[in-house]
Amino acid sequence: MRRWSCTLAMLALVAATLPIAAQDYPAKPIRVIASQGPGGLSDVFMRVLAEELRPALGEAVVVENRTGAGGTIGARACADAPPDGYTLCILPGEAMVINPIIFKNAAFDPKRDLIPITRLFYLTQVFAVNASLNVKSFAELAALAKAKPKTLSYMAPNLGKVAFMEEFNRSNGADFVRVPFKGGGDAVNSMLSGATPIAIIGIGNVMQYLRDGKVIGFAVDGDKRSPLVPDIPTFRELGYTQYILPAFFGIYAPAGTPKPIVDRLHREIVKAASNPEFQKRHMIGRGMAPVLDTPENFAKELEDDRAEGLQVVKGSGLYPNVE
Repeated sequence: MRRWSCTLAMLALVAATLPIAAQDYPAKPIRVIASQGPGGLSDVFMRVLAEELRPALGEAVVVENRTGAGGTIGARACADAPPDGYTLCILPGEAMVINPIIFKNAAFDPKRDLIPITRLFYLTQVFAVNASLNVKSFAELAALAKAKPKTLSYMAPNLGKVAFMEEFNRSNGADFVRVPFKGGGDAVNSMLSGATPIAIIGIGNVMQYLRDGKVIGFAVDGDKRSPLVPDIPTFRELGYTQYILPAFFGIYAPAGTPKPIVDRLHREIVKAASNPEFQKRHMIGRGMAPVLDTPENFAKELEDDRAEGLQVVKGSGLYPNVE
């Protein structure tokens, strides 16, 4: 009888302690690692969201940029942090879906080392060129490449879009060269200057320039046209059906972060980003389609994303050793 009393007392103590720990969180500022550079859409979004979260959490949310390797550098920094809820990260799908397929021998495994909190949004991307090129279609762009060989470069944010450009080169006898950038802000500046006049980029980065005529859009990804630019067709409408994986961003925590803390973060993030005024000002107008799903659903759908990503990697021919 005495043994049962002690056991029940211990269980009661544990049950009482867990909610208190969750209620006491956070007790200091929270760091969010952004895997893109300052000025990129995800960086700007996260900084706005951080301000919304501050009153709800009662502590500052500080954004820290750790760029490079398609988001892997930021993802690793996040995974290596203590799993106490004081380090999170906002990452592109590339870091969670494509990179693990390409770099199978890396010591870092995002599936094992990170916990999904929520898929924040899908991001509409546009194929666009500097208007100074004086081309308004893929056919005209291919003709320009042949007329001016080895003079044109492009920016593409992920393997799917790189694979599209490499296939475009092969099909059209073109020789566009990729120039990597750490974020949308730098890519836009290079595009506007004419240094890298071709880009597949988040539409929110170039909306004003599309309206001003400084940039010409050829196609958008996704299953249907963007209401922001209804005159621009989709890749699929133009007959390009390969390699067009949808771009998305999600928030994650290091593996081992207590579930009560993950649930609290999920609840506050979804509440802040579900506000209609917030979505109107900071998401819809920038080409972001809100998702804000549960950690469980996000984790499940990441598995589906990885299966699709594997087919894209294989089909691209860029990594022949991937099986």
